[in-house]
Amino acid sequence: MKTIKGPGIFLAQFIGDRPPFNTLEGVAKWAAELGYKALQIPCNHKSLFDVEQAAVSQAYCDDIRGMLAGHGLVISELSTHLEGQLVAVHPAYDEAFDGFAPPSVRANPQARQAWAIEILHQAAAASQRLGLTAHATFSGSLAWPFFYPWPPHNRQRFEEAFLALARRWKPILDRFDHHGVDICFEIHPGEDLHDGVTFERFLALVNNHPRCNILYDPSHLLLQQMDYLGFIDVYHSRIKAFHVKDAEYHASSRSGVYGGFQPWLDRAGRFRSLGDGQVDFKTIFSKLTQYDFPGWAVLEWECCLKDAQTGAREGSDFIRRHIIPVSSRAFDDFAAGDEVRK
Repeated sequence: MKTIKGPGIFLAQFIGDRPPFNTLEGVAKWAAELGYKALQIPCNHKSLFDVEQAAVSQAYCDDIRGMLAGHGLVISELSTHLEGQLVAVHPAYDEAFDGFAPPSVRANPQARQAWAIEILHQAAAASQRLGLTAHATFSGSLAWPFFYPWPPHNRQRFEEAFLALARRWKPILDRFDHHGVDICFEIHPGEDLHDGVTFERFLALVNNHPRCNILYDPSHLLLQQMDYLGFIDVYHSRIKAFHVKDAEYHASSRSGVYGGFQPWLDRAGRFRSLGDGQVDFKTIFSKLTQYDFPGWAVLEWECCLKDAQTGAREGSDFIRRHIIPVSSRAFDDFAAGDEVRK
């Protein structure tokens, strides 16, 4: 068995215009002082991390790694959540998602998609140069507008949507395979890959590609009222990245898992800081350890109540307390006979 690495922290929710959150070194120093050992770095903040340069310059990557090492940090994964989203955008979402892309490709779905795919390609090369083996992203959504279909279920519509999704991602998966890096799709409502069934459907259409894997975030499964512990038993061989994020669901007579178009504070299901929600992290860490999870436990902080700085400070200690240092011997070795011990 392996000891899960951590704690790590996903920077997306903390990057800002003011120090220390406006430079990579500033946020690295802040994270290290909170006890974090790794950063998951999004690729959409060029002032912090230039994925285009990292894709072609080993010197740039070495400088980044050296600077982080000076703070006792490494990179857990790069993230292209927003760019992955733009690989597959249903026309209903064109306007909403245009803001994720640079102005030069907005209002042009084909150019926007090509730009997003190029960023994914750069992230694959950059990950290899940085010595990383996993990458975090979203699948995008061609079928999601019809997740609760009315008029009734149209089988052909879903078949076409997933075939198109697979066609778009198969060459990207091949590019990541060339660089020796796993793509870890965050299983997330709003994405076509939002539960086990949709992941399996996509996986079959990309021919069980070895680089097609999962970023496990139990909060999104709890808010769908899924068995998020059993999910690990079923999909552990494909879980290569882990967001440690908490959530809670309190049954309501007024709204359900869809949220009623309400702000997060008023929903029946909502995200919470680590330890403030309902996710059974003791069992999650036990299961992932049992199944030899190879990666990092990375805080993704989102909460409708608590301050971000408090959540980050508490999250570091929370993850550290849940990591299980694996034993090098069986607990009952003391009772074994001489032949067994030999």
